[in-house]
Amino acid sequence: MVHYKLSYFDIRGLGEMNRMVLHYAGEKFEDHRVTPDEWPNYKSKTPFGQMPVLEVDGKQLAQSFAIARYLARKYHLAGKDDWESAQLDSIADFQKDFNSEVAQYFRVIAGFAEGDKEQLYKDVFLPASERHFPKLEKLLKESGSGFFGKSGPSWVDFFIAEGVNTLSGFAPDFFKKYPDLLAFKERVHSLPQLKEYIKTRKQTPL
Repeated sequence: MVHYKLSYFDIRGLGEMNRMVLHYAGEKFEDHRVTPDEWPNYKSKTPFGQMPVLEVDGKQLAQSFAIARYLARKYHLAGKDDWESAQLDSIADFQKDFNSEVAQYFRVIAGFAEGDKEQLYKDVFLPASERHFPKLEKLLKESGSGFFGKSGPSWVDFFIAEGVNTLSGFAPDFFKKYPDLLAFKERVHSLPQLKEYIKTRKQTPL
């Protein structure tokens, strides 16, 4: 049997979509939650000084999207064909660009940096979100499946559902304008393969 070990901090963050892929697939894996005290020593052992890191029989694979795509191809969560897979990749990259655009706001509300939360919400989060989420909701509706791929659930749904989960926790009033995305998040979390994991996992703001 292949031994999988996924290392990330004890939060959802960039590691969660990969945990979700493994749980969805029913794959046993070592869920290595790296503590702040462990991180300086472990950091030097990672390919790029970053997490998450997936170890497959001791071989390391870094970068959250690379891990997700590797696992998704293995467990048939990357679209039904090359075209759908590429379309899903484009949606994931679209969401990733948004995350980068609002990263400053995130760092402040999460307590990782100092700044004026209200000003950043007005100047950074709102303009980016008002451009981004209507397009995301449109893509979801156009798929016709309830997920972002026409053929059903994929790793990209896990990535975006966790983004919506996090952002709606910090800006619940804003997300009232996007009920379809909130319903989508609940749809992903209610998948039979994920429901028990979602119910029992540690609750964190990020």
